[in-house]
Amino acid sequence: MTRTFALALFLAAVAAAARPSMAQEAPDDDRWKDTAEFSFVATAGNAEVQTLGLKNKLWRNWGDSAFELNAGAVRSESKTNRRAVGTADDFDVRDDSELTAENYFANGRYDRKISPRFFWFAGAGWDRNRFAGVENRYNAVGGVGNLWSDTDVVKFRTDYSLTFTKQEDVVDNPDMDDTFLGLRASWSYWHKLGETTQYVNDLTVDENLDETSDVRAVMTNSVAVALNSRLALKVSLQLLWDNEPSFEELDLFDTAGADTGTNVLVQLDELDTVFTSSLVINL
Repeated sequence: MTRTFALALFLAAVAAAARPSMAQEAPDDDRWKDTAEFSFVATAGNAEVQTLGLKNKLWRNWGDSAFELNAGAVRSESKTNRRAVGTADDFDVRDDSELTAENYFANGRYDRKISPRFFWFAGAGWDRNRFAGVENRYNAVGGVGNLWSDTDVVKFRTDYSLTFTKQEDVVDNPDMDDTFLGLRASWSYWHKLGETTQYVNDLTVDENLDETSDVRAVMTNSVAVALNSRLALKVSLQLLWDNEPSFEELDLFDTAGADTGTNVLVQLDELDTVFTSSLVINL
């Protein structure tokens, strides 16, 4: 996505959020709601880096049911391999653009209350994170949960579920099955701090039942400060931990720096951190 298109999208979204709504809204607890997050960073000149982040959540609560649909993307490119091409007296300066971060996800979930404090749910999702070694990961989930608090100040729920996962790695690991059943536990905590500030903590822990050492966890902490009823500024820190991370394939060089012509598999880091600062638009 070009810088011009990203800026145009940003300005259009801000204009839409700032414009008063002309349509009569349904009651607050029984209508479709949407929240979009947008972040864009660009530097030009001697250093050129472009980072674009997008997230969107669409949801609705009605009666004892609830549905939400989430999607997001982070993509970053930087200028690399700067070189001169030609002769000493006549040359052009050229550089390449290299992808340095790429992460996409989409998931949906349906909840149904059994009692005021107990519910069942089902969902499905997909994600891609090539820099963590994951080309495609598909999952289906179903389970039950408890709603411990649901007030205007604090909302807290816990989930317990079975999962089915199919994972396609960038570099295939012959020692791991690409489809497996799993156990998942998670919580979602929301706290309103004053009139304009909200804190959110989400935690999900997955265990592969075929290979119990394969445990993954994602924790996201975020703080959002409202500018008005439609706009907010948000900072978040996401921790992604994988006890059995995927592999990458590297060229093997000898100690003198010569290419040996062979490749080796190297396991990636267990922990990734993602810090974002974004504009939130409530529609």
